[in-house]
Amino acid sequence: MTTTAPVWDCPFHHTDGLEFDPLLKRLLTEDPVARIRLPHGEGEAWLATRYEDVKVVTTDRRFSRAAGIGRDLPRMTPAPIAQAEAINLMDPPAHNRLRRLVAQGFTNRQVERLRPTTQRTVDGYFDEMTEHGAPADLMHFLAARLPLTTICDLLDIPAADRTELRGHAVAMMRMGPGSRDGQEAAKTALRGYFTELTAARRAHPGEDLISALATARDGDELLDPDELTVMAMVLLVTGHDTSTYQLGNITHTLLTHPEQLAKLRARPEMLPRALEELLRFIPFRQGVGIARVATEDVELGGVLIRAGEAVHVSYLTANRDPAFYERPDELDLDRGAPTHMAFGYGQHHCLGSHLARMELQVAIGTLLRRFPGLRLAADPSGLDWDSGSIWRFPRTLPVAW
Repeated sequence: MTTTAPVWDCPFHHTDGLEFDPLLKRLLTEDPVARIRLPHGEGEAWLATRYEDVKVVTTDRRFSRAAGIGRDLPRMTPAPIAQAEAINLMDPPAHNRLRRLVAQGFTNRQVERLRPTTQRTVDGYFDEMTEHGAPADLMHFLAARLPLTTICDLLDIPAADRTELRGHAVAMMRMGPGSRDGQEAAKTALRGYFTELTAARRAHPGEDLISALATARDGDELLDPDELTVMAMVLLVTGHDTSTYQLGNITHTLLTHPEQLAKLRARPEMLPRALEELLRFIPFRQGVGIARVATEDVELGGVLIRAGEAVHVSYLTANRDPAFYERPDELDLDRGAPTHMAFGYGQHHCLGSHLARMELQVAIGTLLRRFPGLRLAADPSGLDWDSGSIWRFPRTLPVAW
């Protein structure tokens, strides 16, 4: 068993389109439970990259997110993204209590009720794009609008407030020099906004998801005001952010893999399965997310992790693990692959995964149906990719048909 290890310097800032980060690939291949140094935070951390090791870290209660609260753990961003009261920093049983309440708004049945409304919204966006004519920026006409509209409708956030809230959500995910002040200001602004909004919904509840959470009881207890405020913030940010970028990433990937696109056009019924393979294949973020802390000494993949040490996982490398996927670096819409980790794994698996899947199915399915000649209207090598966020996505995606 290894008790000491070389330390890898890991900026994890690979912005060459959607090419898989070669540093992550090296770690998966050469040092699957590696000691790493990240751009921000104190000290070093472990990084698990293999599928099976990621499963262990995300399901074994000896690895705790709550144990990291108050510590300056190694991370990607200048300021921590998550708030101390957020569900994504909780461990059971507190996590289970809050998740049960929130999950009531994201069941398959609840999400399917939204599908007709989502379809009408998407149809309207594509009517506008058709009227505009080619070339048109798909990020503008679709990706930047649909997920934000959907989650804000669920939360009943006034239309006049949505653009500003979106700006705060973007600022929270920035990396690099000078971004810390913007991150902190964005968190403060969002917290202030949702403190007022949640108090108003508790006093005068409506039919929206925030009102449901504000009045929901776990036994005799309501969520306390801080829990409710931060939960509303989490729902806004996570409810639209990644879906926004994945709409662009998925369309770009299909348009740059013509054989796979032709297969999907010929068999549109395979769309749900095809989307799962696209989610597995696309490296949708930079580096790693929220660390866990070992609460006791744990052996992982032949390495001894000491109590108190920080541990990160990479869902990206788990999705490319050759021990779990045959030809992992190939996009194969016929794959029928085992469960991917694009929505995380274990107790912190994304609550909104059903909603995201529904949005992607409606948006991508309608896009391919309405624009059978869809193609990129720019050289793929010349696209403008975001380089200052934890997310990877094209800032613009010009398309023609």
